[in-house]
Amino acid sequence: MLPLSAVKLRDQLAAGEISSREATAHHLQRIDEQRSLGAFVHVSEAALDAAARADEAFVKNRGQLGRMHGMPTAFKDLGDVAGMPTTHGSAAVEHPVATRDSALAARLRAEGVIVLGKTQVPEFGLSSYSENLIAAPSRNPLAPQRSSGGSSGGQAAAVAAGMIPVGPGSDGGGSVRIPAAACGLVGLKPSLGRIPSDVLEGYSDGFGAPKLTVSGPLAHDALDAALLMDAMRGTDHYLPLLRGRYPEELANLRIGYSTHSPFQSVYEITVSPDAQQAFSAGLKLLAQRHQVELAKLAYAEDYPEAFGAVWTNGLKDIPLQDESRLGALAREFRRRSQQRSLQAATQAATRIRQIAADFIRQWSAYDVIATPALSGVPPMVGHYTQGSAERDYMLQCQYSPYSSMVNVSSAAAITVPTGTSKEGLPLGIQLISPRSDEGMLLALALQISV
Repeated sequence: MLPLSAVKLRDQLAAGEISSREATAHHLQRIDEQRSLGAFVHVSEAALDAAARADEAFVKNRGQLGRMHGMPTAFKDLGDVAGMPTTHGSAAVEHPVATRDSALAARLRAEGVIVLGKTQVPEFGLSSYSENLIAAPSRNPLAPQRSSGGSSGGQAAAVAAGMIPVGPGSDGGGSVRIPAAACGLVGLKPSLGRIPSDVLEGYSDGFGAPKLTVSGPLAHDALDAALLMDAMRGTDHYLPLLRGRYPEELANLRIGYSTHSPFQSVYEITVSPDAQQAFSAGLKLLAQRHQVELAKLAYAEDYPEAFGAVWTNGLKDIPLQDESRLGALAREFRRRSQQRSLQAATQAATRIRQIAADFIRQWSAYDVIATPALSGVPPMVGHYTQGSAERDYMLQCQYSPYSSMVNVSSAAAITVPTGTSKEGLPLGIQLISPRSDEGMLLALALQISV
């Protein structure tokens, strides 16, 4: 039986106690056994051969191997992986087989990972649920009738179900933290620029807004997340930090908690009793070492409008093979982006930068801001798609009302499971670092792990 911990598996691989081929075969079997979860949209036929080559390299170059040499993982179907099709979760675009890796995939291949395949995403990564028109929805391993979240929903389902030990995700509005929280995992959204491959094309979009999407780990615990963070950056920092005295010595932080959301100006935001209980449980654990107090926050009432524009601005430029095959949400968001003038798009970008500065100003009165991870338990598969695109978007904002503001601010945040609902579904807490200290967030996650 392989360990659930990615760190322990890495250590066993590095010690030669288990071969990459054995680890890869085990995880491929897990993928095959749990196909009904819909986590994977493509499974590599070359993974075992790659693992065999990794084992040969281990024998020849044992002291010169990557941080995750021989460890299986997968990538979201929003980025290219050489030899595999890229669908972006859309039936409206071509699905070419990639001839080269994305920058992140190349970085992790350099660390020795074995790529098992591509995982399910929403169309163009737009939503907090991983359902689209090209493949079966990604389901929550803890309750298969429910969503695994999005847009890294397939990744979260795969990690939670033991199909991969740890998974790199991407987060543009909560897309690592939402599925991690839905599936009982730790999800880290790093600050903009912390992962070098995220900023190869700059720190802002084409209209002047901060780049929203960054890469981050989905993992069973903080140590596994730290391992993947180090591999994604190509430096040893976070895992040695967590294995040292820092988590034990970290104390007396000023932590402000709040359930106020910037979406409250347009939508009713309600935290369920179970989610509130898990949030309170997390705060109680934090209070054992730190100063926890209510944070009185006031957010700009035009945030929803400005964020919506910035979030959808780029859709009009996506080349489509067949626009009629767009899903309802992507079709509506694309229509809005096409109708938005350049002046309006630029004004929204300017306004979102002003709002981001105000977020950081308010949050910086504290070392950490704590919010609920989500407003409640994961919804049923199909919950969002029964009505209009506007209703779909509203439901998403109500489910994850504390996520996108972190992307707008370019700060770092982590979600950690701290309780369960009456049905046994995971719920948790989100911790935001206005000073973008990912090491501190990982240490706090380690302190409050339950």
